Amino acid sequence: MQRRALLAAALATPSLALPRLALAQPRWPDHSIRMIVAWPPGGGADTPARLAAPTMQRVLGQPIVIENRGGASGAIGQGVAAQAPADGHTVLADTSGIITNSLLVPNLGFDSEKAFTPVCKLVDSPLILVVRADDPARNLADLLERMRREDGKLPFASSGAGGGTYISVITLMQRAGVKATHVAYRGGAQSILGLVGGDAVFTFSTLPQAVPLVREGRLRALAVSTPQRLANLPDVPTVAEQGFPGYAYAEFLGFHVPAGTPAEPINRLWEATAEAMKQPEVLARLGQIGMLPAPLGPTAFQHFIAEHRAFLRARIADGSLRREE
Repeated sequence: MQRRALLAAALATPSLALPRLALAQPRWPDHSIRMIVAWPPGGGADTPARLAAPTMQRVLGQPIVIENRGGASGAIGQGVAAQAPADGHTVLADTSGIITNSLLVPNLGFDSEKAFTPVCKLVDSPLILVVRADDPARNLADLLERMRREDGKLPFASSGAGGGTYISVITLMQRAGVKATHVAYRGGAQSILGLVGGDAVFTFSTLPQAVPLVREGRLRALAVSTPQRLANLPDVPTVAEQGFPGYAYAEFLGFHVPAGTPAEPINRLWEATAEAMKQPEVLARLGQIGMLPAPLGPTAFQHFIAEHRAFLRARIADGSLRREE
């Protein structure tokens, strides 16, 4: 009887331990997080991501390794992130290019609507229309008149077809009934260099690249894309008040993860981002460079992306935007 009792106890012990083993799940994140910024360093996508990263690291308890994979209006970085495991350890930081590339570029290799799950939005980025300081255009009307005279030959720079700086120009030209020649660059900083170097005559740019050159007297600001004038550029009129009521466009930056990522990493990434966007030093720096904090959580950001995609599909349908051949 004693031997039988000991044998029964020995057999029972592993079975009691099994539920504890089954419940022991790896803590997320259990190693560093790879943040792929789909644009070059120093631009309107890179800067907010880098501002948010230190607080996110503290909240999540793991390092965030930022990797810039710019080019093709964000498509290179998007393609890299689309192939990553859906375990929450890869985050894509991207702008409107994550929507427009799949709509405008054939044979992209992935459909962003199916490849990614939106996590959260961080900021809105107002755009500023600039020319070189020695350009004869003193206002938007002057520039549009020159575009009419040159009948589509005037070159304009953007950070790539389908990006926010491209769509803002296309939308304005469609409303004004003018044309221009597109010169695409890998990112916003490169497009500004092209403008300064004389390879383009005008561009819409996010503020971090353009405003310092405006203040140095190397560029002239003709308009801002927001519905109201900006607090840090009070003397620059809006596009809307220069003959185009209702015109408004802002680029945005958001975080995305590969589709199929569990809910816990998505929610914790949002919590960490929201905490970062409360930090006084982050808000102060965003204010200095003219970016507007606009945090949206997963559900609200998913709705925002869906609405933006529907808007762009409508612009394709009415001919305002055209797919690449």
